[in-house]
Amino acid sequence: MKILNNLIGLLGRKDYKIDENINNYDLYLFLLNKFSSLFRGFILKASVKKSKGLIFIGTRCKISHRNKISLGRTIIIGDNVIINALSKNGIITGDNVSIASNTIIECTGVIRDLGEGLIIGNNVGIAPNCFIQVRGKVQIGNNVIFGPNVMIFSENHNFSDLNIPINLQGETRKGVKINDGVWIGARAVILDGVSVGENSIIAAGSVVVKDVPPFSIVGGVPAKVLKSRK
Repeated sequence: MKILNNLIGLLGRKDYKIDENINNYDLYLFLLNKFSSLFRGFILKASVKKSKGLIFIGTRCKISHRNKISLGRTIIIGDNVIINALSKNGIITGDNVSIASNTIIECTGVIRDLGEGLIIGNNVGIAPNCFIQVRGKVQIGNNVIFGPNVMIFSENHNFSDLNIPINLQGETRKGVKINDGVWIGARAVILDGVSVGENSIIAAGSVVVKDVPPFSIVGGVPAKVLKSRK
């Protein structure tokens, strides 16, 4: 156990400790799964644009346009993750990034208009079943937590002309920025043009349509400031 804790520290998780209640058999199964993930990660590492460290990747993942992906140290990708990195600036991650199972990161929908790109900072945890649409630029800061089923949209359809179908009126792309230390609750939706201030909390199920001040707790549909953490 001590050796494993030290090894995890070397991978960048210095304060991470394995629960002492885990028995040897369960620990063996965990390690077996991690070694399998690491083997698949070595295959991915050979095809991405840049990688600074180890990659752990689950089963049945679909990662396309790998030449546009630059990864930091210790990247964990869960089962059934879909990543389409085709975009003007690709995908860049920091260190210690975890993308849990069934998450979709879609940088481009149609090739007539590529997405801008995605930047993810250090120590970011993305829970299962999240959806990140990258049309305008999406920036995610350091130490950000995503709950399950969070959705980010960085594009809006124009609809002002009543004589033209909405799908023919084009789009606007302002982008989304999530600053350092933000916690986004389960099933929250963040729409195009929003900047979420540092160390804020987005309540579960919220729909965020305007900027969130730093150190705020917001909730509701549409989301409003409920209180300040200060």
